[in-house]
Amino acid sequence: MIEFGHGSHVGLRRDHNEDTYLADADLGLWLVADGMGGHEHGEVASALARDAILSEVAAGRSLTEAIRKADEVIIRHSRGRSGGLPMGTTVAAARVRDDQFEAAWVGDSRVYLWNGTLKQISQDHSYVRELIEQGAISPEQARTHPHRNVVTQALGVTDPEHLRVETVRGELKPGMQLLLCSDGLTEEVDDLTIERILARTDLSPQECVDHLLVAALDAGGSDNITVILIRRR
Repeated sequence: MIEFGHGSHVGLRRDHNEDTYLADADLGLWLVADGMGGHEHGEVASALARDAILSEVAAGRSLTEAIRKADEVIIRHSRGRSGGLPMGTTVAAARVRDDQFEAAWVGDSRVYLWNGTLKQISQDHSYVRELIEQGAISPEQARTHPHRNVVTQALGVTDPEHLRVETVRGELKPGMQLLLCSDGLTEEVDDLTIERILARTDLSPQECVDHLLVAALDAGGSDNITVILIRRR
């Protein structure tokens, strides 16, 4: 049996929420999309991605196919707007069927797996991640780097020929949890704090999500915050 919680908050420094999410237990599909492109553009891009992925998965397409279709939809929509202003979005999505899961992502929205300890199973498509891999900075320095919000891959803005939709599959055993979130959570709350909240067996998935949102707000709430937690009982 699957339990889940979800929530989104505009944060304390933004006047609108460019994040979008989907939680569809019947389809076994959950996703978080963090839009970019300025007022009205970011939320449009993330909503287009959500709707396209939902439609494609419901029609039997794979997560990868659905995400690539979402990219096409956003690009086509951008070109049709006055001035052709670009818009983009990250996406982190998960499908859960029986005791198996598949996660896919583009950008720096994240997917974590909790199985007694917390492990990030997605890999950020970001400038600071590239610097970490090059040994130029440490993960600790990345948290405060001035370019930590620069993504190297995003739907709607990356050349489709170079778009990397990465996936990971695994088993979701009883007691295990999947966490999907925008960087509004991980910018403010470190992994250890997230792990401590997810480890609380006295909390439902929704209560865990609520605690994570409050923790991000208490830490500054500098960005939109979106969190989904999926737990297999």
